[in-house]
Amino acid sequence: MADGVRIHVTKDGPYVVRGAVPIARQTIVTDERSESVAWREGESLPVKPSCILCRCGASESKPYCDGSHALAGFDGTETAPFVPYDEAAVAIEGPRIVLMDQVDICADARFCAAKGRAWHRVERDDEESREIVIEESDLCPSGRYTAVELDGTVHEPALAPAIGLVEDPKAGVSGPLWVQGGIVVTSADGTPYPVRNRVTLCRCGKSANKPFCDGTHIEAGFDDGAINGSESATW
Repeated sequence: MADGVRIHVTKDGPYVVRGAVPIARQTIVTDERSESVAWREGESLPVKPSCILCRCGASESKPYCDGSHALAGFDGTETAPFVPYDEAAVAIEGPRIVLMDQVDICADARFCAAKGRAWHRVERDDEESREIVIEESDLCPSGRYTAVELDGTVHEPALAPAIGLVEDPKAGVSGPLWVQGGIVVTSADGTPYPVRNRVTLCRCGKSANKPFCDGTHIEAGFDDGAINGSESATW
């Protein structure tokens, strides 16, 4: 758990971030086949002891809140369950490794398909496929996929506490907030969500699984200014 850093989801309003945490652009890198294969870190925001980040998608000062949620009549009702990942995820058991999958938190970053779909690769009995399942699972920003060895060892990428502003040039959109390193996220009524090494929070305002991303930003064409090269005034 990240000491001293918390993200509070406000009722029909923004995310209140308490604690000095790095915030930077994180861009999905694609290969010659347009498959997602890596992350590229971009420009960083000044680190502050606290800040307020837009959740409705309407702010003119993204990624910060400017109060637009009130004028937009934003309905930020939280619908995500407070179920731990181990209970919510389904186990896809293979001969060399197990792939855990919680589909409702998918942020549609598409790393799982770059070298052969992870959910198919897990069924193969060869070392290359085992390593690909681990690699693709570790790149997943939402933690939808997690690779687990047959002896129960869980693979997790080493992530320090940080918040990434996901950008997806291939899809032509901006993505969710990539919350890393075990930062506590609490609901509007103060209930903490299960703490994880990586989760993605909706910032387009359209997810049906609020506060978490469900990939709707792609259909919504969400753009916080970075995709078209017109960085927000706060940068």
